[in-house]
Parts: sequence; structure tokens; C-alpha cells
Amino acid sequence: MKTWHGGCHCGALGFEFRTALPPATWPVRACQCSFCLKHSGVYTSDPSGSVRFTHQEPQLLSRYRFGHKTADFVFCGRCGWYLGAVAEEGGETLMVVNLRAFDPQPEGLPAAQPMSYEGESGDARNSRRASRWTPVSDS
Repeated sequence: MKTWHGGCHCGALGFEFRTALPPATWPVRACQCSFCLKHSGVYTSDPSGSVRFTHQEPQLLSRYRFGHKTADFVFCGRCGWYLGAVAEEGGETLMVVNLRAFDPQPEGLPAAQPMSYEGESGDARNSRRASRWTPVSDS
């Protein structure tokens, strides 16, 4: 497993993304919903990997829910940087990370694939997340 670091612009919030996959094989998705388009969200995840939060100032964590209200979109309350989204599924916390939050940016990533989840049922959305998103770990 290799650890990749990401975080907000001001350094208050951060995460470690652990994956055995080389960046050239990461799934890179660009959701086409209005929120993701306005925030330039480009995402990756690895269901066999893990994400660990490394916040320096966790009180600055801000969450936003919209649409189906099944995921929290995570921001820094100081600099406004968007880190990704978290959801609960089957008693587990899962995350999809915004590649724009990585520092440094991984080299050799594939082109982002436009994705539309319009019309997806709540059950289908939860099932997709459970199979694709990265588990959040405490350690």
C-alpha cells in the first residue's frame, strides 16, 4: 500500500488515501451534477484501500448535503476547499476523494470519465457507493 496525502488549501483539514493501485489504474470520475461541475470535482476511490483523516483543526470541518441527502460533501470552513464526499453504508463510513485536494498531484492519472448518476434510485446509489468508495479508517 502506498499513502497519498491530500488536504485543504490552508492546511487545517487533511486525509491519507492508501491504495495498492498505481495512479495509472485509478478510476477517475468527473460527476456531471451541478454541484460537482461548479466545484470542479474529479474523484477517485479504492474499495480495497482506506482513507484516514489527518485534520489539524477538525472543528473547521464543514459538511453539506443536497439531492438525495445520502452523502456529506466535506469542506474546510476557513478556506472553503472541497475534499470529497462521505457516506454511511452498512455500518461503514465510505469516502470518494477529490483528486484536486492531493498534494502533490499523482502523476500518470487516466483522463477523468464523465459520469451521470441522474435518475439513480437511492438503493442503486447506496449499492454503487458500497462497491466503489473507499472505507474510512481510524488508523
